[in-house]
This record gives sequence, structure tokens and C-alpha cells, in this order.
Amino acid sequence: MSDKKTTEQDSNYNHLEKMSLSELLTNINNEDKTVAFAVEKAIPQIKSLIKQIIEKLNKGGRLFYIGAGTSGRLGILDASECPPTFGVSHELVKGLIAGGDVAIRKAVEFAEDSTTQGWKDLLEYNISSNDVVVGIAASGTTPYVISAIEMCNKYNIITGCITCNENAPLCVAAKFPIEVVVGPEFVTGSSRMKAGTAQKMVLNIISTATMITLGKVKGNKMVDMQLSNHKLVTRGINMICEELSISSSEANILLEKYGSVRKAIENYK
Repeated sequence: MSDKKTTEQDSNYNHLEKMSLSELLTNINNEDKTVAFAVEKAIPQIKSLIKQIIEKLNKGGRLFYIGAGTSGRLGILDASECPPTFGVSHELVKGLIAGGDVAIRKAVEFAEDSTTQGWKDLLEYNISSNDVVVGIAASGTTPYVISAIEMCNKYNIITGCITCNENAPLCVAAKFPIEVVVGPEFVTGSSRMKAGTAQKMVLNIISTATMITLGKVKGNKMVDMQLSNHKLVTRGINMICEELSISSSEANILLEKYGSVRKAIENYK
């Protein structure tokens, strides 16, 4: 049996270059189907971390995601979608990536290997024990992330992580680890595939469950969303129509007056 970490183990398939296009698509999809089941097994771990996040955010703290490469980009994606979706401040959920903003689009060589920069990046935001820091690394071995988590522990900052290898160094370092073991990638070692999908799913769960618990959803609607384009304005009008049983023209007047679906509903007389 190989002693490689799961994310580095050989693919369950070989001679990929000899497969037809249909075979490639079917086999990739078959592998992807297993990801949700792997996430399901991690629900107890996910719940434990979310409870910590909710407690800190309720007390005025913030949530930080920190990662490198694909993992860092996924954290930034989830953080950047919280303000428009739930109407929260851009400061509430922050995503940091090894190599800085340039690394969002282009890989920065060896940025993930630094054992000091992760903590320095967090310090720029005056990180404190009021906050929660979640390290994201498919392998669970990224020095940039592990060192930042270890420093957070020294300063009594709640730490979590999302990895796809059991008992990885990052899991050992984080106080509330989440391990989603999705198995070998279709292309050996390409953790942007199943591992990336798993991380995205977990991040969706973390931010969505947290924001619902914080009261940012009413019924099943995003009543605090930012009205930043015509599609969202129309969605807001429809929400108000449904909630108040009024016409779209009346709903539009309310929305223009209050600038918020929630405020329009709450102030309707």
C-alpha cells in the first residue's frame, strides 16, 4: 500500500490520453459524484467549527479564510460573496491567499512555502482573539497556512481548517479540523478537482449556515442581499410581492423608498 497522502495517490484510472471524450467526461463525473458523500461524513466536524464561528461573529468578531493556490482562491470566492448575498460588511469575512492579490489570477512561485508570511498577512488586519481563522489546504501540508494557524493558537484565536487528508499537519495544528477525504484525483495529484469541489462545498455550508443563524435570511429568501443589478432588483421586488401580497408596482415603490427587501417588508403598513 502506498504511503502517499490520499491527495497524492495514483488515479483510479490510467491511460487517460487514450480515452474517448465521452469516457473522459463520464469518468470525471463518476469521480465527482463521490464528493458529496465525503462531505456528509464530515458534517459533525463542520458543525463544531460553525458553532465557534457563530459565537465569535455574534460578539463582533470576524471570519478569516487563509490558503494558497486553489484553496486560497476558493476562500476568497466564498468571502467575497457574503456581502452581496447576505448584506454584511466586507470586513466580516475575509479571504487571504499566499502571494497576495496577484496570486488570485497568477501562481506566485514558492509563496506557499513561507513559514512567516501567513501570520504577517493576518496581522495587517489586526487579527485578535475575537476572530476565527480557517486554514484551507487540500494536502494539509502547506507551510504558509500551517504556520499562520500555529501562531493563531499562541494568541488564543479560534482555528479551524479544511483538508482532504486525514491526520495531516494542518489538522493537527487546527483546533477544529474538517477532513473531507475524497480519494485520489482523476488526474493524479490535481487537487483542484475533487478536493477543490469538496472545499467549495464545505465553504458554502460554513458561510450559508452561519449567515442563516445570524438572521440574514427570512423564510428561504436573501432579504438582506445587495441590490447591485437589475436581476437582483427584480428578485427583490418579487420577494416583497410574495411576502406582502401586493402588486409589483407597489413593491417597486417600497424597494426604492427603503433600498432593502428586509426594510421594505418590515416597514410596510
